[in-house]
Amino acid sequence: MTTELTITGMTCGHCETAVRNALKAVPGVQDVKVDLKGGSAIVEGAADPQALVAAVTDEGYGAQPRA
Repeated sequence: MTTELTITGMTCGHCETAVRNALKAVPGVQDVKVDLKGGSAIVEGAADPQALVAAVTDEGYGAQPRA
């Protein structure tokens, strides 16, 4: 399963790494690709989308599933 997220608030490489690490820590996540310039993340695995959003917002960034 693939979940695409819109991520807001990322301004640098550190932000990109923080979001990637937060998403990788969610149970069920197999792989994560974060795009700083595009403001998005693609998550592979059977993770709950709301858990993914919560992981990103806990790091201080905005997130919402893409339709």
